[in-house]
Amino acid sequence: MNELALRLFKPILLLGIVVISFSSCTMVNNKDMKALSYGTCEGCHTDYEHLKLVYTPDSVPPPSGCGGTAPSYMPYDRVWLGGPGYEEYKGTVHDLACTKCHNGVDFTSDKTKAHSGDFIRHPSEQYEDKCAQCHSTLTDNFGTNLHNGIGQKDKVTKRSGLTGHAQFDQLPQHKIDGYNANCATCHGTCGNCHIVRPKIKGGGLARGHQFIEEPDMIEVCVGCHTSRGGHAYMGWGVEQDPTIVKDVHLIGDAGFNKCTYCHTETEIHGTGEAVDHRYDYSALPSCTAAECHQNDSEGGPISESNIYHEFHINDFNCHVCHSQDYNSCGSCHVGGDGARMGHYLDFKIALNPLQNPDERHNTELALVRRTLAAPDNWDVYTPGDDYDNFDAFPMFNYTTPHNIKLWTNRTNESGEGTCSKNCHIRFENGQFVNKELYLLDENLTETWMQSSTGHITLDDRPVISGWLSK
Repeated sequence: MNELALRLFKPILLLGIVVISFSSCTMVNNKDMKALSYGTCEGCHTDYEHLKLVYTPDSVPPPSGCGGTAPSYMPYDRVWLGGPGYEEYKGTVHDLACTKCHNGVDFTSDKTKAHSGDFIRHPSEQYEDKCAQCHSTLTDNFGTNLHNGIGQKDKVTKRSGLTGHAQFDQLPQHKIDGYNANCATCHGTCGNCHIVRPKIKGGGLARGHQFIEEPDMIEVCVGCHTSRGGHAYMGWGVEQDPTIVKDVHLIGDAGFNKCTYCHTETEIHGTGEAVDHRYDYSALPSCTAAECHQNDSEGGPISESNIYHEFHINDFNCHVCHSQDYNSCGSCHVGGDGARMGHYLDFKIALNPLQNPDERHNTELALVRRTLAAPDNWDVYTPGDDYDNFDAFPMFNYTTPHNIKLWTNRTNESGEGTCSKNCHIRFENGQFVNKELYLLDENLTETWMQSSTGHITLDDRPVISGWLSK
């Protein structure tokens, strides 16, 4: 190349080098910006538009339960770290590296790699390793926490012929899968109350990644405790009988708008007690506790406040007089068509079905509620797989409905009414009166109902049989 050409070429060469250098920097900067955008766990999950591009569609429909079908959230909405809850979460003691709790791989834009290896979607499912690092005083007792499903597991295993919840893992796999797909829509672990919505409320992060110390009563507690608890307390879902109203503890001066007014942290998280049923917990609230109804409004003992208490306070639980009609349903096909006997308002007094009642639940009579159980609960998974020991429990459970009212259909003495007139069975004008209040043999229409539950019906009780024989 001659000198003139070289002089002309040098500026072009230098310009090219500048252009190439500038382009390279731009590419590096863009790459760095993308890495900051979705090259980390937090970066990806705070980038809403990117989550919409890479999400995996749901393969199963939202779960259903006593409260109906769960609301549907898109997968990217359930895992998006955004909104005020996320801002409140940042900088708190729980603001840790994502892999500290979830495992997996950070600092990658590869979704498969990020969620590979020992990745945990819900860390509290391994609470013994994860939550216990900081909250051992709670997790040490969580194995007996009813919210973890110990009661349900106990009944499934015992009805299957095993000894109890400790052998749940020994059940046939289809029962374990059925439990996880159905019962576990509510029964879960720490995160289901404190971080994410329960599955029956749609699942996913409730408020960014905020750890909610006291869960919202409506969104969490009532979300799971629907027609058998929360709805009754709120006075919801009782359109069959508009005279039924919300629990007296929720209205007026009481205003108990938090479940924790009665149900303490100790009770909710578990006490470590190896109990046979939830009413065995020593931490349960009691109507006649010193701070509640141990005495009447004038300071005298509640057991002597009126003639009815004097006669009956040791005969049956308080709810026999002070509960309104409550929801029942039964005979669920787990994972199938749901309850074959849909929810209905009922009120049934029976012999106390608790096997080992303690001093607070040792009344002879009590209210009972129909359970979801039936011998063929699991038939949809494996046809013909009936429970080997269905009679381990009656199909009506001891119950304490959360729909208390001072003046109910049984306590109302207005007009010609009296407690005995409103409660006792009698034969009048060619028909029985108040018979519908009691659990009788005629209510058990199947052989399996009679064999499991006949021992708590009241047909043989003198006060009942005397009238039924007329």
